[in-house]
This record gives sequence, structure tokens and C-alpha cells, in this order.
Amino acid sequence: MKKRKGAISKIIALFTILAVVFTGCAANNKDKSNSFTNKSNTDKSVTSSKATNNSAIPTKIAGKKLKIMVVRKIGGDDHTAQFLAGTKAEGQSMGIQVDTFTANGDSTKFHDAINQALSKGYDGFIISHGDDKATVDDIQKIRAKGIPVVTFDSITDAAKIDGVTLTSQDDETLALLSLKQLVQDYSGKANIIYLWVDGFAPMVNRNRIYKLIKEKYTEIKEVERFGVASANTAADTQAAVAAMLAKHPKGTIDAIFAPWDAFAIGAARALKEAKRTEIKIYGIDVSNADLQEIQQKDSPWVATAAVDPKLIGQVDLRILLKKIAGEKTPKYYDLSAALINKDRIENAGTKVNMENLSKILSGWGQSTAFEEPWMGKLKNNK
Repeated sequence: MKKRKGAISKIIALFTILAVVFTGCAANNKDKSNSFTNKSNTDKSVTSSKATNNSAIPTKIAGKKLKIMVVRKIGGDDHTAQFLAGTKAEGQSMGIQVDTFTANGDSTKFHDAINQALSKGYDGFIISHGDDKATVDDIQKIRAKGIPVVTFDSITDAAKIDGVTLTSQDDETLALLSLKQLVQDYSGKANIIYLWVDGFAPMVNRNRIYKLIKEKYTEIKEVERFGVASANTAADTQAAVAAMLAKHPKGTIDAIFAPWDAFAIGAARALKEAKRTEIKIYGIDVSNADLQEIQQKDSPWVATAAVDPKLIGQVDLRILLKKIAGEKTPKYYDLSAALINKDRIENAGTKVNMENLSKILSGWGQSTAFEEPWMGKLKNNK
């Protein structure tokens, strides 16, 4: 119940912000270089032993060869690769073995991997994108063995299980940032295509903000909607958008809101193929493939709101280590979001990728959340 009240309060706060950030949007709609960043409320709740400068390695960790298992349901995309790279890099920097598995959307393989790993002596689990009741059952089995768990973008019912931390991107802010840019660019009046699929916690959260925006800006008109999560989401989206374009001649659609980069990639391909790049894309998520597309001269993808996926993996690993150490961790944690737009990238003077994005977007990929002094000592001792 606390989470539900917190989520409602957060949405009310974001909606209140709309009255401020969109004031005079018609006057400010030319300012497309804004790279607004927002610190998530849950960031403030981070507890850390840094306050006492305690660098002693916890007895539950000192001298032990820890093994961590990361199991992710979705896969085959840059976001997944960088998330997993973040967990591995953070763990290995402290001498910890981190094993990973991606099920590429196959529920059976996903649950089998978790259950097989249960008998392999892992000290902690990170579960990503588990979206069904079977995920809750899997986590209960892990916790029954006394093994700590951190989830990312997974089913919220996992919160009912003691000793589990649910992490996510700040989905409401991600949607707000992207939609804010769309509303500003079109002075609050546009015909749009909405690419969205139900059934996933991040999509549900982002949709809440979309509905609030539509309620406040009644001249933002949704003319078409499509969404599917499949092994070929980008290709399926490309075909669907191509069919929509055939129905709606030039001048009748202004923009596309795509709250998942797989949707944005597919839409961008369809728009370029149909020579309809006057329609602009406002997305969510970022990867090297996304940045490459945005930097194409004829790309219609003009803005995307995102959290560094590598940083997500790093922070999840730190939270899990604190659990193994017996230290206090929150029940929920959202990672901060930022807006990345085409104009700013194009003015960078160099090709932009995930490695150098921080040079044009201050604070990108950086966070000391849950980074304890004793973790630094583990890195030094490795």
C-alpha cells in the first residue's frame, strides 16, 4: 500500500510540474537543445555508511569468493548487453564472479535458468524483466534459501516478498521528459501515432503520464496506435507504421511517441523508407544503435529520454552486495532519467556513443548510489 500511495503522490507531483514546465511552451518551442535531467525522489532515501566513513569490509563478504547470477527475460538488444555489462564490470572490479543469462523473451527458458541456478551455490540473484506470477514463485524459492534478490523492471508483486529490492528506471519522468519535448515542439497541438504495449510494468507507468498529458493538452490527438512485444518488435513495428502511413497522407500526422526504443527503431525505418521524415519521433531508452540512428542526417528521431543501462546494472549489483553484507537496503529504487536530443548530439563535433555521451550530457552514467567505502576497499584489494 505504501508503494501505491507513493506512486500516486509521484504522479500528482509530476502533473503539478506540468503546469510549470509547459507554461509558455509556445514561446519556448524552439529551444530543442534542452537536456533536462531529473533526480528521482527515491535517490534521496539512499542510506550509506559513507556518513561514518566505515571502510571495514563486512564479515559476511570479507575473504569470500562471491558468485552472483543475473537472469534477464528479454535480450538480443543493446540495452540488455549494456545492462549485463554493467553488472559484470561492477562485480569483477571487486573480485566477484558474475554470471549472466538472457532468455530472449522465452518464458520457459527464463524460469528454467533461475531454477537451475538455484542449485549452483550463488550468493545473490538479479532478476530482470520477470513479468509473470511464475517470477514471483521463483523469487520465493530463492528467498526460502536465504539468498538475497534484486529485481529490475519486474512484476511489482515481488515487493510482497521479504528481502527483495525492486529497481526500475524512473518511468514517469522518462515519459514526462519525452512528451514535454513533443508538446513544446508542436506548441501543444499535434496529431500523433502512439506505439505502446500493455502488460509490462514500465509500459504501464509510462502510459499513466501519457494519459495525463492527453488530458491536459486536448489538442494532442492520437490518430493511430500499435504495439507488440515479440522476437522481432522493431520489424513488426516497421510494418505496422508503414501501413499507417499508407492510410494517412503527408500533413495529417505530426509525430510519433514511442516509449520503447525497439518501437522507435522500427518507426524510423518505416518513415525513412516512405520518405515521411517530416514526422518526428519522441522515444524512450538509448543504446549505441539508437544513437547511431539519431545521428543519421535524415533521421526523424529527434529526442529520447533514458537512463544509462550500464549504470542500472552497476547500481543493482551494489544493492545486492549490501544485502549480502546484511546492510540496510530500500524496498524500491528508481534510477534518474535524462533527455537526449538530436540537435545537441549533432552539435557535439564528434560521433556520439554510449562511451562519450557523458561529455555532452553532464552526469550521464554516473552515480554514487549505494557505493560504500568498503566496496572501494574490495576494488583496491582485488
